[in-house]
Amino acid sequence: KMENEHADAFRGVSRKPGLQIWTINNMKMVPVPPQGFGNFFEGDCYIVLYSRNSGQTADIHYWVGNYSSQDEQGAAAIYVTQLDEYLGGSPVQHREVQGSESSRFKSYFKNGLIYKKGGVSSGFHHVETNFYNILRLLHVKGRKHVTAKEVEVSWNSFNNGDIFLLDVGKAIVQWNGPQSNRQEKLKAVLLAQDIRDRERGGRAQIGIVEGQYEEDSPEWMRIMNGVLGQRTWHLKEAIPDDPELTPNGNVRLYHVSDNSGNLLVQEMATQPLTQDLLRSTDCYIVDQGGSCVMVWKGRRASKEERQAALSRAVGFIKAKSYPPNTKVEVMTEGGESAMFKHLFKSWREKGQTQGLGTTYSLGNIANVSPVKFDVMELHARPEVAAKQRMVDDASGDVLVWRIENLELAEVSRSTYGQFYGGDCYLVLYTYVKSHQQQYILYMWQGRHATQDEITACAYQAVNVDGKYNGAPVQVRVVMGKEPRHFLAIFKGKLIIFEGGTGRRGVVNPERGARLFQVRGTDELNTKATEVPARASSLNTNDVFLLKTDHMCYLWYGKGCSGDERVMGRAMSDVLSKQDKKVVMEGQEPTEFWIALGGKAPYANDKRLQREEPLHSPRLFECSNQTGCFRMTEVDDFAQSDLDEEDVMLLDTWEEIYLWIGKSANHSETKDAHDYALEYLRTHPAGRDLDTPIFTVKQGYEPPTFTGWFYAWDPHKWSDLNNTDLNKTPAGFWRGEAYRAPGGPVNSPPLYRHHKESLSPWVHSPTSFNHYLDPEVLVNKSPSQLPYGVDASQREAYLSPVDFETLLGTTRSDFQRLPKWRQDDLKKKAGLF
Repeated sequence: KMENEHADAFRGVSRKPGLQIWTINNMKMVPVPPQGFGNFFEGDCYIVLYSRNSGQTADIHYWVGNYSSQDEQGAAAIYVTQLDEYLGGSPVQHREVQGSESSRFKSYFKNGLIYKKGGVSSGFHHVETNFYNILRLLHVKGRKHVTAKEVEVSWNSFNNGDIFLLDVGKAIVQWNGPQSNRQEKLKAVLLAQDIRDRERGGRAQIGIVEGQYEEDSPEWMRIMNGVLGQRTWHLKEAIPDDPELTPNGNVRLYHVSDNSGNLLVQEMATQPLTQDLLRSTDCYIVDQGGSCVMVWKGRRASKEERQAALSRAVGFIKAKSYPPNTKVEVMTEGGESAMFKHLFKSWREKGQTQGLGTTYSLGNIANVSPVKFDVMELHARPEVAAKQRMVDDASGDVLVWRIENLELAEVSRSTYGQFYGGDCYLVLYTYVKSHQQQYILYMWQGRHATQDEITACAYQAVNVDGKYNGAPVQVRVVMGKEPRHFLAIFKGKLIIFEGGTGRRGVVNPERGARLFQVRGTDELNTKATEVPARASSLNTNDVFLLKTDHMCYLWYGKGCSGDERVMGRAMSDVLSKQDKKVVMEGQEPTEFWIALGGKAPYANDKRLQREEPLHSPRLFECSNQTGCFRMTEVDDFAQSDLDEEDVMLLDTWEEIYLWIGKSANHSETKDAHDYALEYLRTHPAGRDLDTPIFTVKQGYEPPTFTGWFYAWDPHKWSDLNNTDLNKTPAGFWRGEAYRAPGGPVNSPPLYRHHKESLSPWVHSPTSFNHYLDPEVLVNKSPSQLPYGVDASQREAYLSPVDFETLLGTTRSDFQRLPKWRQDDLKKKAGLF
């Protein structure tokens, strides 16, 4: 019966890039609304579909709750197999078990996973926006990927090492265990913000309580004690994180067949494996020493064999007596994951091209086409439309607003496509489908926009959504991570300026020569991104525009295609009305290098020219916190994934890069080179132990390293005393509520105290027993300050947390800065 109904079940499956989630309810797939993404009921099973921006690949995850029924698990497994067939057999299938999810699965939920009690059988309802009748306690764990589990609402659930969120509907109190670290606190804040924005429409207050300084947050402690009761005993000690199961390096390949209903498994080879072992007519299992089981389905294998792949993997796990939470991946020939390819000594793609070839998928096989893709064929050839992940041909109506003074201001149509890093924008796209208007609302966040502007952008999106009766699909777009459809609606004229503002009447400071990196082959996938105007920003694979006072240079790298050059020329006409001059790589005139401040090495590795490299680069976090060497992969990596407290390993196959964060653990730093050797030695593909190993320190990355990251920002760590991770998230002061624009407002207390009673005035900034609220210090004239405050030393009256929030650095680091730099920070913070 389910076989006959699967066409109806998948009628609502979207082909566009992004995330879609369904739960199994009465043996049927029921879509989960976007505001419920990241919430998983322990009694249910879920199907998660993630389509990638390139339009080439997709992943289907089958998530099993710890208390889900066998019937629901069986139904979910059948739907996953059928959904895979519906999408042409190309997606990679994953089996995920609660508490043991893969890093790829967790990467979809940047703010964390929330495990909720109950499920279908308990009559649950999905998350509703502006629903305040809630009382729950969330136990938060994790530094890279956060998980939050509903626990008993009691002090008995607390411990000294973790973070807990007490959610009472209109307020969310974050309690930080005394032994929790800064990264965990920041991740928990993002989770609290996410709950507030998605589930409460931005209207809930967030408060933070430091476990070792509970007396500093009396208002929030009153809420906690009112719900939990007065605590009269010491809390439990920290609970260590469960160690992840790591591969033991023993990789084996099995041939799998089903003879008369019996599962037959025959071992064929051990590592290192070679690609010629895989025959298109059969199915195989690759066992990574019990940490992950991968099933490979040959393109010409029988339908019955392909459909049974997932159930065979589960049967294999049982036969081997592996833990039930062992990770499972199922993939079809031609759609192998990067991890799978890395298990083989060598790997060649069928029809793989090098240099100027353009590859797109048609059916189940990747083809190379000499003809530029025509999006007007979307309706005539829906199979192409599905692979391209485009909702339409991008010919709909576009409206753009900019956030100005926390309100919406319409942007002139003559400047559509020009986005400034100091601003936030709302972009409403309207198109017609089946004679009905459809909407997509993009929320574009500039890298240098203020926290208030980012919050206002989300708040105004709720208002716009309401005007269209909740019809728009809302998409948060972070600067530099624009999805393909967003690029397409601006018809090859999307320009992203690193800083500044597009507001009327505001003159951005003159910056001299400006350099823009152009990527794309047609009007649907092209954008220009401003990068630092220096030679080290160049990349042999791309087109760059250098705009000076008198000339606009078009620099063509040796690896760029003819289509990319055409789009570079078109983009130059949008960017500049000056004379244009074409410059070929290797034939640059002297004035070109002068404008860039002189020659310098840049990313010119010929291997970066490949349309599809033999092995995709992979990034890992290295750790010895559990007493043994452990590596955790980071999926879809970007520069922001390089954590200053970590040692990271970048594997480009021909080299190994070790990136050392400036605050990395001393022993991890000392042993970093041994990590790299251990990685090569235990690699299942039998890697060459003489592979070059590069050690790169934070802030000193060479172009051969940065070239593997898109839109690398060399100034991210230029001031090592003021990194993003040293800042408490803007708007969060210990003991005070965070409020979204238009939300409820509490009058803050004038004075704060630290272990002593308040006094009505302050004698001296050298005594830090009394702190003042920032609101009585910021942007005040000397006559407006409280009696006794030294106007030239206002920063001395701030608590440590407020000091770091306003000035972006710790008090000790601030005191080491030169006087002019201190004054500059104080002026920007309104303390001068």
